[in-house]
Amino acid sequence: MSEASKGSGGAGRGVGRMLSAAAFTLILAITGFVGWVYSLGPLPLDEARQVSTSVVDRNGKLLRAYAMADGRWRLPVETKANVDPTYLKLLLAYEDRRFYAHDGIDPLALGRAALQLTTRGHIVSGGSTITMQLARLMEPRRQRSLYAKLRQIVRAIEIERTLSKDQILDLYLALAPYGGNLEGIRSASIAYLGKEPKRLSLAEAALLVALPQSPETRRLDRYPEAARIARDRVLDRMVEEQAVSAEDAKQAKAVAVPRLRKPMPILAPHASDSALATVKDVPVIKLTLDANLQKVLEPLARDRAIALGPNISVGIIVVDNDSGDVLARVGSADYFDESRAGQVDMTRAIRSPGSTLKPFIYGLAFEDGFVHPDSLIDDRPVRFGSYAPENFDMTFQGTVRVKKALQLSLNVPAIVLLDRVGASRLSSRLRQAGGNLILPKDEAPGLAMGLGGVGVTLQDLAQLYAGFARLGTTKQLREIIAATDNREPMRLLDPVAAWQVGNVLLGTPPPENAAHNRIAFKTGTSYGYRDAWSVGFDGRMTIGVWVGRPDGAPVPGLIGRVAAAPILFDAFARTGKMPAPLPKPPKGTLMASNAKLPLPLKRFRPVGELVRTGSEQALHIQFPLNGSRIDVDRSNGPEAAAMPVKVAGGVLPMTVMVNGLALGEIDGRRQRLIDPPGPGFARLTVIDATGAADTVVIRIQ
Repeated sequence: MSEASKGSGGAGRGVGRMLSAAAFTLILAITGFVGWVYSLGPLPLDEARQVSTSVVDRNGKLLRAYAMADGRWRLPVETKANVDPTYLKLLLAYEDRRFYAHDGIDPLALGRAALQLTTRGHIVSGGSTITMQLARLMEPRRQRSLYAKLRQIVRAIEIERTLSKDQILDLYLALAPYGGNLEGIRSASIAYLGKEPKRLSLAEAALLVALPQSPETRRLDRYPEAARIARDRVLDRMVEEQAVSAEDAKQAKAVAVPRLRKPMPILAPHASDSALATVKDVPVIKLTLDANLQKVLEPLARDRAIALGPNISVGIIVVDNDSGDVLARVGSADYFDESRAGQVDMTRAIRSPGSTLKPFIYGLAFEDGFVHPDSLIDDRPVRFGSYAPENFDMTFQGTVRVKKALQLSLNVPAIVLLDRVGASRLSSRLRQAGGNLILPKDEAPGLAMGLGGVGVTLQDLAQLYAGFARLGTTKQLREIIAATDNREPMRLLDPVAAWQVGNVLLGTPPPENAAHNRIAFKTGTSYGYRDAWSVGFDGRMTIGVWVGRPDGAPVPGLIGRVAAAPILFDAFARTGKMPAPLPKPPKGTLMASNAKLPLPLKRFRPVGELVRTGSEQALHIQFPLNGSRIDVDRSNGPEAAAMPVKVAGGVLPMTVMVNGLALGEIDGRRQRLIDPPGPGFARLTVIDATGAADTVVIRIQ
């Protein structure tokens, strides 16, 4: 072998060894790089997605947000729903023009930034994409270095492989810093501009693009001039890139920048606090409230409380009749006013209801069929053992129509009717309909509950009153919107009785300067002038108002008609809608004047007047017996299933009523066959020609 060949072979082996060494080094480098990448661990997406808990209304409007545990404000963002397109256009043009084209890094932008740094000696534009900036926000580093930049590049590629472009933009806009404890476009827009970023002017959009570049040195509440200069620089750049016209930029520059930070919104604070305590670990809690309605009722409560005097608070609740949804809840006159115990939710406080339970007494009386709204009833002194009810003005009206007795809130007729209906039955029926009545310890329901001798909350009263507009059924109130709604209607009254009460309350004389026959309502004043109430409804909604001192101290002259009723009518007016008509009378409703009523309904006679002297015997139902169970077999037809009713005493003609509906007259033998109602408890009443009546409660099976 020649020397040349030997030399050539040696050189070849040398090159081969060099290539092998280079390849080995490359493999080691790649292996090391891959190992380093794996050592970074998974993307910290869970931490990055943590946001302030937000409470929103039924339409998604922000009611209240709660800062994160470390005090930061970070609100979730859905770019397409929450952010103005003008801002997005400026952001992408200024920060990342090829955002939707690259895979996390933009080589052109990196090259341009490096060239500008080399030729000009300072940074003119950054080479980081929005995805790389998101990576830096997810894993913040205090010092800038090649290692930190490399880490951002790797993380950016991971982010692009894990999230969609819209998700990346949403996350970036939630994490972008705006100075202090503000993070994200929504937090900044609300705190600096006082509004959501859905609609921004060009000046506002440019300002919000500029602030994250140096959030602490451009804080509007500390360095507004630096923020203005940065905003104008964004506008100049947009003019250079023809993204904005020179004239539009000039007009935007003329707009002054805000210099103060605004407080975060606190609408419906009591409802929000309650929702936060109920729903755990959910970033957005959606309520049934209407932010626009809430926004007009809170000032109403505050202004009226101030006008009524020191330490007075006001509670207002608005309920949608059909759905049972709470549309507004004003828990106090001012959430931050300690002198008025502002953080105590008076819509949920147990207070004495005064006369506001009277409509339910009349409703049961109508249902039982022993009075009609046009029946006559005596308002005169009466005594029940040691209890002698008196009217509010200490006078008596004599003989009045039942509907007038309710409209004028006369105490004696209400207690006389309650004595016939039964206090325990009233309490049971209201509980059945969702009204949680609180009696004094170890005390049974008594006649005093008709005038306020029981505890109830404003929200329960509103739920019960909505039952009149719903023609006899109530629905459990709902304030937090959940995936499923399993609420079932609850029975309050028969449809006819419920309509009759609503129609009577529609004729209640309204407060001074208010329109007549628009709103069915009732007022109440508790013993000692501690609570003033007014609850009203139309065909669409029910509104309840409470006025008083949260500590229960008396307020001389605090009367429901004077203090609460005007607030009720003003609240209806502030809904912005004309009062909706009440439902039409149900089938079977007796529409007649007193002169045309059946003899037993012309005049109500108390229980003490039912026993007559001489040869007449008191009316008594012999069959069925009170409390008995009746087994009905309908398999052989309606005639075989008929149930006999037998009575003794009384004066013919006599009328049989089941659950408030007349089924015909008793014959001369003082008996009648009736078609029994469906399974369940039924109230059977017989009324004779003089107005005497007897009632039994039976169970049909």
